[in-house]
Amino acid sequence: MKVALNGSIVEASEAVIPVYDHGFLYGLGLFETFRTYGGSPYLLERHLDRLLAGCKALGIRYEPSLEDVKRLLTELLAASSLTDGYVRLTVSAGAGELGLPSGDYEQPTELIMVKELPRITDEALLRGKELRLLGTSRNTPEGDIRFKSLHYMNNIIAKRELQAAGASPGAEGLMLTRDGWLAEGIVSNVFFARDGIVYTPDIETGILPGITRKRVLELASLAGVETKEGLFRWKQLLSADEVWLTNSIQELVPVTLLTDSEGNSVQVGAGGAGPLTRKLLAMYREDTGDC
Repeated sequence: MKVALNGSIVEASEAVIPVYDHGFLYGLGLFETFRTYGGSPYLLERHLDRLLAGCKALGIRYEPSLEDVKRLLTELLAASSLTDGYVRLTVSAGAGELGLPSGDYEQPTELIMVKELPRITDEALLRGKELRLLGTSRNTPEGDIRFKSLHYMNNIIAKRELQAAGASPGAEGLMLTRDGWLAEGIVSNVFFARDGIVYTPDIETGILPGITRKRVLELASLAGVETKEGLFRWKQLLSADEVWLTNSIQELVPVTLLTDSEGNSVQVGAGGAGPLTRKLLAMYREDTGDC
């Protein structure tokens, strides 16, 4: 397996990161996950903008060009014998002294990894998946807005809870804020529709400002669909006509079964992807043709 470490493509077994890297010592780093279509990364500029904004806030001096990242990714996909792939771009702070930093990080570590995209048929996708309410609360972000940071313990604890709960294969877990508002999935943003209006939790709940989330809101607006970002409860999700999840790898994923923390389940709609979900998924996929 090949990876790209600091601009060079090497065997994963040969890639070395210093033990004094503050990404390892203090979790000081950020990452982006996205996928390619026909070898081209979709919405890469937006992913880099989010990554660079986070790096700036953390004092990590990382300023790659869009074209350099595209070139390196093309080389890595070819070296990995992949036409398209699941991509993770990680930037950690880089090596520093033992102890908390007193200045900016001048030499961050850049790591790009790719793997084969998950295989799922459209038929299986449109049948939807289970969304299970978790007891694990979404923690509050360290700053004003949540970064896609290497601090992932909250998500891992939520994933362990989901696995222990006996959820169906492929199910997603839903976290609430400590005040009981809908937040987000373990690896996804959450949407629901009722009476033709699309709803999604507001960024003020502390959720990740997802790239796919934002694009779906834009596509809904282009389609003339009213959207509302706000504070919502689990009971509002239970009365929804449609529910779906978004992330950059899976696109839009219908939810057809809602299960509470005690194991009680409710079917969403007719038990398959609803008309709004299908419409927005089709628009999203059409949009990827321009990347």
